[in-house]
Amino acid sequence: AANDRPRPGDAQKSAANYAAMSDHFRAGAWQHLRVDADLTQASNKAWGMVAETVKAICAEHGRVIHTHYSIWAVVRELASLADAAGDAETAAYIRNSFGRARSLHANFYENEESIEEVANGIALSEQLSGRLYELFRPEQTTH
Repeated sequence: AANDRPRPGDAQKSAANYAAMSDHFRAGAWQHLRVDADLTQASNKAWGMVAETVKAICAEHGRVIHTHYSIWAVVRELASLADAAGDAETAAYIRNSFGRARSLHANFYENEESIEEVANGIALSEQLSGRLYELFRPEQTTH
């Protein structure tokens, strides 16, 4: 997927900022679920965690993305990389888990999921976020 059209402020869009936002959304998802019992907010925060993870990985590779379409295109690209490496199981996991995160985003608007479904979706989104970092972060160099 190509970079989205440049926007003012793109230079400040660092991988660290996206990763911090992802962590913020992860904490918010559990807070809204466990403390507030606000399933729509919990759902949307879980989606945000995954979306910001994808943006962080892109930023680490010198790309800036903005749109839902671009996030989905990058996830397809990442799954294809796993396929190309001969890991069809991981590719399917990425696609399916991201699909689940997208359904949580839809739940923000529809409020159709049970507390158990939202909790399971948050947990899966959290696992996906960690797995994407593990698989696609550039090698860290020591100075």
